[in-house]
Amino acid sequence: MTRTRVGAVAGRVEAAAVRRLPRWLVEKVPRDHRESDEAFHRRRRVTAGVSVAGAGLLGLSLSQPPGSSRFYGLTLGVAGTWLAGGFASGPLHLGWTFGPGDLLRRPVVRPVLTGAGAFGAFYVAALVAKRVPVLDAAITKVLRYASQGSAPLVLTTTLANGLAEEVFFRGALYAAVGTSRPVVTSTAVYGLATVATRNPALVLASLAMGTLFGLQRRSTGGLQAPVLTHLTWSALMLRYLPPLFQDRPDVHDPRPAAAG
Repeated sequence: MTRTRVGAVAGRVEAAAVRRLPRWLVEKVPRDHRESDEAFHRRRRVTAGVSVAGAGLLGLSLSQPPGSSRFYGLTLGVAGTWLAGGFASGPLHLGWTFGPGDLLRRPVVRPVLTGAGAFGAFYVAALVAKRVPVLDAAITKVLRYASQGSAPLVLTTTLANGLAEEVFFRGALYAAVGTSRPVVTSTAVYGLATVATRNPALVLASLAMGTLFGLQRRSTGGLQAPVLTHLTWSALMLRYLPPLFQDRPDVHDPRPAAAG
C-alpha cells in the first residue's frame, strides 16, 4: 500500500471516528494561531530535541527503585524537561470552549468531569487487566511507585508530570505538527516517548488518553482543557487504583527503598 493511500485511509478512519464524538470534542472554537515559517520551523527543531531527551529521562526515572531520591529527582527532571521545552518552543494558548448561547469561555467544569469519567473507564479496564498476566504485571510494577515512599512526593511528581506533559505534547508538539492530523501525530509521539518505560500498560494508557487530550486541544485550541482532565484523571488513579491491586505482593514491598 502506498504512502498516499495509507494517509487517505487514516484520514477516512479519523473522520468516521470524529463523527461519533460529542459536539464539545468536535466543534473547534475560533482561533488564530498563525506564526511565521521561521517560528514554525524553530518550534519543530525544539520539540524534536526535547522529545528525545524527555523520553530518555522518562525511561531512566522508571528504572530507579521506588521511593528512592534518584526516582523523585529524575521524575521531577522529566517534568522540568517537558516544561522547559514547551515554553522554549514558542507561544502557548489556554483555549476556549462554547458556553450557553455559544459564548466563549475558559473550559473548567467539563474537563474535570471528563477526567473523572476517564478514570471510571480505566478502573473498569483495570479490573479486566488483572486477569491478563502481562498487563497485571505491568500495572503492578507501576503501582509500586505510588504505594512505596513518600505520598506527598508521589502526588507532587505525578501532578507535575501531568501538567508538564500537556504543556509539551498538547502545547508545543501539537503546534509543531501543523494542520495535517495533529491529534494522530501528537498522540503517536506521546506513545513513542512512553515506550521508553518498557511498560505496556503505560503505553496503552498514553495512546488512549493522548487521543482524548489531543481532541480537547483540537476543539478548544489550547491547553486548559487537557491539563484539567489530565490532573483530575491522574489524581483519581493515584488515589483509587493502588487499593485495587493491594493483594499483589510487589505493590507493597515491605523492604526499605534503596538509598538515593
